[in-house]
Amino acid sequence: MWKTIGAVAAAGMLALAAGATPAAAQEAVRGKRAGDLVLGLGVIGVLPESGGSVAAIGGTPEASDSATAQLDLTYFLTPNIALNLIAATTRHDVEVRNSAVGTVDLGHVWVLPPTLTLQYHPLPRSRVSPYLGLGVNYTVFYGEGGGRHPAVTGVDIRNGWALALNAGLDVEIAPNWLFNLDVKRLQFLEPDVRVNTVVGRIDANAELNPWVIGAGVRYRF
Repeated sequence: MWKTIGAVAAAGMLALAAGATPAAAQEAVRGKRAGDLVLGLGVIGVLPESGGSVAAIGGTPEASDSATAQLDLTYFLTPNIALNLIAATTRHDVEVRNSAVGTVDLGHVWVLPPTLTLQYHPLPRSRVSPYLGLGVNYTVFYGEGGGRHPAVTGVDIRNGWALALNAGLDVEIAPNWLFNLDVKRLQFLEPDVRVNTVVGRIDANAELNPWVIGAGVRYRF
């Protein structure tokens, strides 16, 4: 996962180096403007925390890290203020560790986490333009299955809301092309989990609160 993200980041930096000549490049900076619509394509890593609680058998819910492609769309209300929406889906292995019956394999789940963020860009005219954002996330869990524990007959992870904290950096490599680095933290993403077993249902709460770290390129219309 990190090799893939690193490769995208390295490609973006090479493109920046290839396209920049010190004096002329600074004069050619277009900057960010009201009405800009920016489409991005990149690679993200989704890194959940391990935490939560499990009724009856105890233990700690865990979800694996994952990587995937991401599309995002940014609209600039002013040169400094923008709205950003991301679209991606990832697959994670899930289990309960250190329970009274050992490690319980719950299979895998697909995650769809659309996130809308309001961003502040303090240096809209700069070639290297950082930003901070705050937004809302609604995560949909689907496709649960594949568990290998003989006592588990089904798993249901409930959808949930989260707060999105955001920081990132755009680097203009051509008037309409940007290289982007972005980090998001989804806070308070702690879905309820229902595990159906041969002896009844076990309720749990998973504290996921993932980091979403990515790199990519963006095209400005």
